[in-house]
Amino acid sequence: MTPHNPSPARALVRQTALCNWLDLPRSGLDKLRRKDPTFPKPIKDGDARQAAAFYVFAEVEAWRQTKIASRDAA
Repeated sequence: MTPHNPSPARALVRQTALCNWLDLPRSGLDKLRRKDPTFPKPIKDGDARQAAAFYVFAEVEAWRQTKIASRDAA
């Protein structure tokens, strides 16, 4: 893989893009992270409180597929 074509398993998604993809406001994503300990943890771009937060796309997709599978099993 090249830097211009990263592996999908390691692709990082900004928090704002993740909110758009999940159709949640930022406060909704924060609430989801607090309520569901299985939700993937973000990667912070620095030590500052306001540093950008990124998520590994494959981890979020795996979490989503697990939720769908558990819903369908019930």
